Amino acid sequence: MSTYKKEVGTAVQNFAGDYTGAVEGQLWYNSTDASFQFRLISTAGAWATGGDLNTARYNLAGSGTQTAGLAFGGSPPDTGVTESYDGTAWTEVNDLNTSRGYLAGAGTQTSAIAIGGYSPPGVGPAETWNGTSWTAVANLNTGRFRLGGAGADNTSALAISGELTLPGAFLTNVESWNGSAWTEVNDVNTAVQDPGANGTVPSALKCGGQTPGSTKVAITESWNGTCFSEVNDLNTARSGLGSVGVDNTSALAFGGNTPTVTGVTELYNGTSWSEQNDLSTARNNLAGAGTTTAGLAFGGSTPPATAATEEWLGAGSPVTETITTS
Repeated sequence: MSTYKKEVGTAVQNFAGDYTGAVEGQLWYNSTDASFQFRLISTAGAWATGGDLNTARYNLAGSGTQTAGLAFGGSPPDTGVTESYDGTAWTEVNDLNTSRGYLAGAGTQTSAIAIGGYSPPGVGPAETWNGTSWTAVANLNTGRFRLGGAGADNTSALAISGELTLPGAFLTNVESWNGSAWTEVNDVNTAVQDPGANGTVPSALKCGGQTPGSTKVAITESWNGTCFSEVNDLNTARSGLGSVGVDNTSALAFGGNTPTVTGVTELYNGTSWSEQNDLSTARNNLAGAGTTTAGLAFGGSTPPATAATEEWLGAGSPVTETITTS
């Protein structure tokens, strides 16, 4: 009679928990869960449960990667709480100097920037993070909240569109940060609030949002370092969505308000958007970090405010399955 050892060349190994070193097709016994598990390679992207934030909130911002993320700001009430993610759990670190929600973020876990947000009287605060603490830097030229942010680190970022803090006009304005000052650059084509945004100063993407009259839009605009150009729309029009990705050719958009709360997830390949598996927890006004193959979604409103974190595993990622018997 054939056995696993005879077929594979080794006996089933015992591990306390998930065996991260397993290869495709490998079987092991998880002594923690008292179950047999095996590793396969996903054919489609999917969300998996991550560790919850310590502070449930929405209207927050994020930066970093799936295994080294940063969450900061949010509401209600307006907060400066900052948390660091290690791929398993969130740890509280030093707060923002100015508590606020509806802000944007960009950068990494150790080099980030918090941009704008609702902080009357609307002077457009900005702060940079060095991995330990936040430092107030030059204000935006145009104070705003409910904006999008993109950038590689705390010396290079974009502030995209949003709503004028006072008196409440929607903006097409885009500003570029060089590590010491904000400079007005070419506008977006469509003024929105609560868009998704991702990428870097030379290559960014803005998607979705809301125009005056509470109209949700699917409009997507691509930034080439000089100007924004309209490209193919999202399949689902929405505002308050999360968006992650390294540039304007690769993005993941998730969650939002259609106007009902949604978990819809879409993948952009530089030409068009395709629907993917939804978030497990539908929500709006959430934040994200990472890439289209290893993303992170956290916080938001279901309603009410949620601390839920989900990890995106893109197609081709290793996935652990549990063998069940009946």
